[in-house]
Amino acid sequence: MEPSLSEKPIVREYVEALLIAVVFAVFARTFVFQAFKIPSGSMEKNLLIGDHILVNKFIYGPTASALERLLLPQRPIGRGDVVVFKFPEDPSRDFIKRCVGLPGDTVQVADKRLLINGRPVRDEAYTHHSDPETFPADPYSTQSRRDNVGPLRVDPASYFCMGDNRDNSHDSRFWGAVPEGYVKGRALLVYWSFDNRDGESLEWAGVGGKLREISQVARHFIPWTRWRRTFRIVR
Repeated sequence: MEPSLSEKPIVREYVEALLIAVVFAVFARTFVFQAFKIPSGSMEKNLLIGDHILVNKFIYGPTASALERLLLPQRPIGRGDVVVFKFPEDPSRDFIKRCVGLPGDTVQVADKRLLINGRPVRDEAYTHHSDPETFPADPYSTQSRRDNVGPLRVDPASYFCMGDNRDNSHDSRFWGAVPEGYVKGRALLVYWSFDNRDGESLEWAGVGGKLREISQVARHFIPWTRWRRTFRIVR
């Protein structure tokens, strides 16, 4: 009698395939990529409200040897990187800003002008100022910190992060540097951008809110999608 291959029940095969897919998805989301939606205008005009981006969580991962650092696409956080991180004052929330100061840097904002280690930064390519008014330096005014901060020395294993929309960003000027352990990854690309033209929030809470959000997107997906921003590299 010829030996025969045992056949698995079809239900078991589907369950195994589903479990493998779930494990892979969880692994990828934890260690490689994460989706993130831009909720505010703090990064305009580089990133817009409604942009959906992929975050590269692998690039800042630890390496155990020089060979790994040579072969793997990993590197330290650099000045100018657009990073996603846990908000230091509420780690349950994620923020996205541009890293402008590295550990040991001296950061200063003087009349809206950014200086790193005493030298003006040429950031015109991505910095946006929406308010023509400049607040005078006043150590007792929270409002003044928008336009005048420091000089401040960035602590070890920390990063000074600011929004590209400098006049409309709640960032390290107000709550300090971001600990290295809070950084989740670097913004990679915009995979979809949705322009919510009627001004209604797409952040409704609860199951009912989520269903309303899905309905809103379904009804306006084609006309309100910013097609030209699809697969746009974040710089």
